[in-house]
Amino acid sequence: MSKAYAAQNLWTSVSLTSSWQYIGNKPRLRGSECESYGCEHKFAMSARSSPMSVQPGVLVSAAPAIHSNSSDSASSSDSISQAKNAPKTIQPVDLDRSASPGRIKTIRNSYRVLKHLTPKQLQDFMNSYVIYGLDWENEAQMIATLGPDYSTVVHDCLISYYSVLNHLCALGEVEKMYIPPVMNTRASILDNQLLYEEFVAREIGLKSGDRVLDLGCGRGRVAAHMSKYTGARVTGLNIDADQLASARSFAAKRRLPLEFIQQDFNVLPLKLESSSFDAFYQIQALSLCKDLPATFREIYRVMKPGAKLSLLDWVSLPAYDPENSEHAELMRRVKPLIGAVGTPTVEKLHSALQDAGFHVVKSNNQSIDGLQAPLIERADGYFRRLQSLVLALVKLHILPPHFKPLMLRLTQDGQAFIQADRMRLITTSYHILAEKPQV
Repeated sequence: MSKAYAAQNLWTSVSLTSSWQYIGNKPRLRGSECESYGCEHKFAMSARSSPMSVQPGVLVSAAPAIHSNSSDSASSSDSISQAKNAPKTIQPVDLDRSASPGRIKTIRNSYRVLKHLTPKQLQDFMNSYVIYGLDWENEAQMIATLGPDYSTVVHDCLISYYSVLNHLCALGEVEKMYIPPVMNTRASILDNQLLYEEFVAREIGLKSGDRVLDLGCGRGRVAAHMSKYTGARVTGLNIDADQLASARSFAAKRRLPLEFIQQDFNVLPLKLESSSFDAFYQIQALSLCKDLPATFREIYRVMKPGAKLSLLDWVSLPAYDPENSEHAELMRRVKPLIGAVGTPTVEKLHSALQDAGFHVVKSNNQSIDGLQAPLIERADGYFRRLQSLVLALVKLHILPPHFKPLMLRLTQDGQAFIQADRMRLITTSYHILAEKPQV
């Protein structure tokens, strides 16, 4: 077996463990639990309609159902024998709800991109982490570290960072590049993402034909799900051409009404018409905004009167004390892991929204009990296991050597994130619903 073939088989096996759910391995939502969150799709429906109703993602037999009260023992024995020998099939999560229906293909594509990174791409990615040790509020430090044109340096670093990171994240359940709020403690990371996205669609009132703006859209998987779920037309903005190419390809294959625009949202004004959007949402992108008030004023400009805005983002919480050495050290370690430049507080977000003209309708930590740690632990555990496998394959010369620094960088300080979340110092699941007043 060639090394290249063996390496591809690795990513296939990884995709199976990360993308599919099995009976007895990962608990699934019962219908009643899902309904409490408004889930209307097949992935969470229990098999109530008939013995052969099957939840997508469950390992099932291709043989007919076997009933224990059969009067024909010979027939029963034959059925049991058929069931044992029948080929088993694996059904993926409902295609309309998944991050990427072709998970095996997605993972293989990302593996190929990572395999063929140039030394410059690798070095630029590693060097890009310098910006996460800085903060927008400390401009003197920005200038001292990056020079007077620090905004341009941050722009370039973000492109170098995301053009690689999006492929690393695609190897697991975080292709959408965010840990969602814990909407249901028994659900996977992907299903919690879907629960949250559908919650957002309902709270901002999306309906078929509406235009909605997605700031920091990544690979366009959230936009695709929003459109499929509601019939809305989504416009996504992102700084990275690599991610946008993936987003456009994904949407085109599914004939979804999505538009993607490459733009650094620190370069204002946005290339959008005034009062042209029926709604707005963003997920964990605001730490990259140099000037939050200016960004919100621009978003206010492009939204229609009465339109609603939904934010999910990273904030430091009241328990965080920058003078506390333990708190400060955790913050220093967590920011590079989640890709945060700024560290806004809830109060700063409220102030920036209100100064722009928005009315804050609701503001809360969207995770159950205010903790994301259960999902962070799942993601951290998965990527640590992947790291061990990758390092072994690098040592055996099956994978290129540069996979080692990539995986070590990706998995660094996951435990710090978990600790800071459990101490309630920070969260990436803070949610705000706001509205542009009617004229």
